[in-house]
Amino acid sequence: MKKAIVLGATSGIGKGIAKKLADNGYIVGITGRRKELLEELKNEKPDSFIAKQFDITDIKDTEAKLQELVKELGGLDLLFLSSGTGNINGRLIFEIEKETIDTNVTGFTFIADWVFRFFENQGFGHFAAVTSVAGLRGDGTGPSYGATKAYQINYLESLKQKAVKSKKPIIVTDIRPGFVDTAMAKGEGLFWVAPVEKAVKQIYKALLSKKQVAYITKRWVIIGFILKVMPKCIYNRM
Repeated sequence: MKKAIVLGATSGIGKGIAKKLADNGYIVGITGRRKELLEELKNEKPDSFIAKQFDITDIKDTEAKLQELVKELGGLDLLFLSSGTGNINGRLIFEIEKETIDTNVTGFTFIADWVFRFFENQGFGHFAAVTSVAGLRGDGTGPSYGATKAYQINYLESLKQKAVKSKKPIIVTDIRPGFVDTAMAKGEGLFWVAPVEKAVKQIYKALLSKKQVAYITKRWVIIGFILKVMPKCIYNRM
């Protein structure tokens, strides 16, 4: 039986992936900040889930809980990082920006480093993290969100390079959603908003295929390409 940890399993994509993995024979360590939601998920399939409550911005507690989870799972094949935050913040209120940075940069980096070292020592493993199409360009309505997602995209690319150089079967997957019908989809004029079920189905296929980058849903590849090639003089007026 394969073992996985899903960080951010209390709702949205993380919860959906945790359930998908459990339905496909994994035993899954589920984590998040809201204990009652973790227990609710665990009760759906008690033999498939092990729950640990923690916040990835609390580094010492996170490290201890991850070690406990791996021991209770009896190993680790896949770590899926879905924990993240971001808010519309056109007024640039620093506390809002700091909360995003603490989670999407500091917490993310600790998890990424911890699991990559673990897989290096083990000799194999699969690390997947949810970034965002928003990480491809800056966004004046929520500067820290796009910037932290850009950081994540580049960090994952660095880990892919390290994995290749290690010559070990370590897979790193960058999951880049557009708009998915979760609490993270904020703002007006949203388009191509995917149901969580559809997003989870495509993400699971990407994990099975060991893709390096997966746009969710697939049509967001088009937007990603446009964002990359759009001249700054046009983009800055949007």
